[in-house]
Amino acid sequence: MSVGAPGRALPPASGAWREGDPPGRRRWVTLSGALPLESGGALPGVRLAYETWGTLAPDASNAVLVLHALTGDSHVAGPAGPGHPTAGWWDALVGPGAALDTRRWYVVAPNVLGGCQGSTGPASPRPGGTGRWGPDFPPLTPRDQVAAEARLADALGIARWAAVIGGSMGGMRALEWAAGLPERTGALLVLACGAAASAEQIAWGAVQTAAVRADPGWRGGRYHDAPHGAGPHRGLGIARRIAHLTYRSEPELADRFGRRAQPGEDPWRGGRYAVESYLDHHADKLVRRFDAGSYVTLVEAMNAHDVGRGRGGVAAALARARMPAQVAGVASDRLYPPAQQAELASLLPGAGPPRILDSPAGHDGFLTETEQVGAVVREVLERG
Repeated sequence: MSVGAPGRALPPASGAWREGDPPGRRRWVTLSGALPLESGGALPGVRLAYETWGTLAPDASNAVLVLHALTGDSHVAGPAGPGHPTAGWWDALVGPGAALDTRRWYVVAPNVLGGCQGSTGPASPRPGGTGRWGPDFPPLTPRDQVAAEARLADALGIARWAAVIGGSMGGMRALEWAAGLPERTGALLVLACGAAASAEQIAWGAVQTAAVRADPGWRGGRYHDAPHGAGPHRGLGIARRIAHLTYRSEPELADRFGRRAQPGEDPWRGGRYAVESYLDHHADKLVRRFDAGSYVTLVEAMNAHDVGRGRGGVAAALARARMPAQVAGVASDRLYPPAQQAELASLLPGAGPPRILDSPAGHDGFLTETEQVGAVVREVLERG
């Protein structure tokens, strides 16, 4: 399996943002003191990258927190360009007149702790100038990540969010905000996730992290200073291919690709089917903009997701979240199926029935169906 697409330059060992790269729209907050972790110990020198849109009201009452999914980042809106390898992942939802109307709302989007686009993660330098964290980066949970985001809110002078919004991994953190810090969560929107990681979701994640670690370029997690093309790109690319299949639906893949060969290629003579080319394309894109260590860290954080841990169980934890809430799912989602959103909505006191988005796109529908998602966002903001 080749590294990168034919004819393209070899990817760097890590696609992480590094000091000296263009900052783009990012700003940073360095947390004071070490961050205590659920796994024990504390993480020193934590820095979070974030982006904002709109203007914060004098009383900070109009701030909305938007939380990204596994391979997302703080760049919710705006074009690709220096410092931002991809365009905003919810670009249609943020701006004047959009669902997150920046004439009214102050939108804040952090890069998650453990990520690789400006926030502290495995690719970051260790405090004290002793190289990069690499495999010594500690395990995280969504609760740890929210603890860091709460300190970001403190630094920005935001005592209470008007709303907390997140999908997939971002939805896990939104639930942690609602259950752990209900007094700071004015309204809640959770898309395409459940209250705790299921056995199947953990299994899908474990297969992906195993693929990364099996790559000789992984080097036990100490690959960040390897030359271009010598990082764990094959393993990360395989992980992305596996993940992408769980993000889309079987009917959509059948309709888009069927059994067709990639134009100009013969699968019987070393060529690819069209669906293989599609997966190769997404793998190549990811290895150029993401870090394998962050991928492993974040997948394992998602596997640790359980909003009821240490709170008397899921029902008891969610009973604390009495703010106006909405849960939404995607009808064709096979990774986080609608039954999980129905259960979640039934346990949130402030939520009605779940809103199920009509989309063939599978789990990715929470990203692609911006018109339907935008309508739900507007409703949540008005209720809050």
